[in-house]
Amino acid sequence: MVHIMLVEDDKTIALGIEYALKQEGYNTTVCYTAREAEEAIRKNEFDLAVLDVALPDGDGYELCKKIRQLSDMPIIFVTAMDEEVNVVMGLDMGADDYITKPFRVRELLSRIRSVLRRYKKAAEHGGEIILGDVRINTAEAKVYKKGEPVELTSMEYRLLLTLAAAKGRVLTRSQILDELWDSAGEFVNDNTLTVYIKRLREKVEDNPQNPRIIHTVRGLGYRAGE
Repeated sequence: MVHIMLVEDDKTIALGIEYALKQEGYNTTVCYTAREAEEAIRKNEFDLAVLDVALPDGDGYELCKKIRQLSDMPIIFVTAMDEEVNVVMGLDMGADDYITKPFRVRELLSRIRSVLRRYKKAAEHGGEIILGDVRINTAEAKVYKKGEPVELTSMEYRLLLTLAAAKGRVLTRSQILDELWDSAGEFVNDNTLTVYIKRLREKVEDNPQNPRIIHTVRGLGYRAGE
């Protein structure tokens, strides 16, 4: 059974989300403070964390950093702040998705399923995917080019992993967006995806203007592989 840690200081909201998660068959542990969450992750094995950003004894960003020191489980931020800078900061800090209040619980459940699906696909590749001279260690979420580590943001890594998991196949822009942020997502759009493709090519391609790893298939989308 999938075990989810929910960190939410509003007990009314937490109760509603906990009920919905349990109805979906998820084992759920609720924490109301950052300290409770830190203790929980040291005592339990979780498959995913849902973190509120504003907590009475800290914030979700700092908690995310601490979780990343102990675990590579996927993380979804829940917050009332929807400014772009906060979204980008959360994703680049290691979160896998970001949903803003108010939201429908059905939307959160859809995001959770999408994130868990991506992690399952990565595991199916045996912990490593090769794209030319680029090696993706999915077990450690690290990328190497010609043996040298490549520093990617969380968003760039997820984009590369999505393309690599479909190596040799064309993914439409819509399919990529669905995999990364789910069809219910509001923050990421076509323009944002173009920007991240460009940034990713600058880091993994020898010549970003003549890509050999991430190909554009005109009128369709993108394909990974030489």
